[in-house]
Amino acid sequence: MIQNFVRSIRYVILVVLLLGFFPEARALTNFRTVVIDVGHGGHDKGGSEGLIYEKHLCLDVARRLEIYLQKKGMRTVMTRSRDDYISLPSRCYIANRQKGSVFVSIHFNSTSRSNVKGIETFYSGSKGYELGQRVHGELIQDLNSYDRGLKWKNYYVLRNTKSPAVLVECGFLSNGSEKIRCLQPWYRQMLAQSIGEGILKYRDDCMR
Repeated sequence: MIQNFVRSIRYVILVVLLLGFFPEARALTNFRTVVIDVGHGGHDKGGSEGLIYEKHLCLDVARRLEIYLQKKGMRTVMTRSRDDYISLPSRCYIANRQKGSVFVSIHFNSTSRSNVKGIETFYSGSKGYELGQRVHGELIQDLNSYDRGLKWKNYYVLRNTKSPAVLVECGFLSNGSEKIRCLQPWYRQMLAQSIGEGILKYRDDCMR
């Protein structure tokens, strides 16, 4: 009995030490805020096809995601809510001020090769990978889109955000058929809901 008690005490001490060394893990116990990073903005138009600018589509999806999450009882913080330019350090500063949060950056893709298509999600840290699994899985399942995978990437906003962070590329504007889908409000609503559901499932995982 004494040995079991000693083992229990050692386990508690180990958990406390781990939470001290890894504040990201500690924050997850109070995860209730989603920082929605709206890609590009202002003079930074992002990818474009004619008069279609990535920055506008990002903001539309982000607003839809904000509404969806708020209806589910989540607190949201947008890095921009208008067509403003926000620097990368400022985006990270906004995110790092939020305790017990996750960070999701919304983007659309573009390339010189018109046949390239699909959705891809990027992460940096281990917790970002877990969040990315949920978000990317929901997107591929719900949208029946070509799966470009969940990938590690050393993007500035991912490596400098303390909370679990992912960056979602919602489709290629340079691909004819995918551009048509991205321009449809129903498709952008599905993108927002799928990202939202992935976040909520990750939250549920953290609470177990």
